[in-house]
Amino acid sequence: MASSEHTVGFEPADRLAQDRESVRRRFWIKLKRVVAKLPFAEDLLAAYYCAFDKQTPRHVQAALLGAIAYFILPFDFIPDMLPVLGFTDDAAILATAIRMVAGHITQDHRDAARAALKRGIDEAEVE
Repeated sequence: MASSEHTVGFEPADRLAQDRESVRRRFWIKLKRVVAKLPFAEDLLAAYYCAFDKQTPRHVQAALLGAIAYFILPFDFIPDMLPVLGFTDDAAILATAIRMVAGHITQDHRDAARAALKRGIDEAEVE
């Protein structure tokens, strides 16, 4: 089986994930727009804080950045604008990435995510 068969549909996310600053900027733009619809917003933010933590190993950052990049892409397998189903593919990708690196997402990352949601996304972005 060729390796490209395993990545069909994920190439744009892989390329985007390599540009950390673009991921950072686009993440906050999309999160502000959809946070009210995301039942997994806290997990997504914890993954974000872990991915940009200098203490996080590179392979963990890469896995999380790939999942975050998939979230911010304007197109995906199930369009985000569909009620109920729109974010199921994003949630599945994120859940898989989190399961792979769960030991690296610390309580500090989760606390930062919870605090960001509590005080509001606009204020969290400037951190």
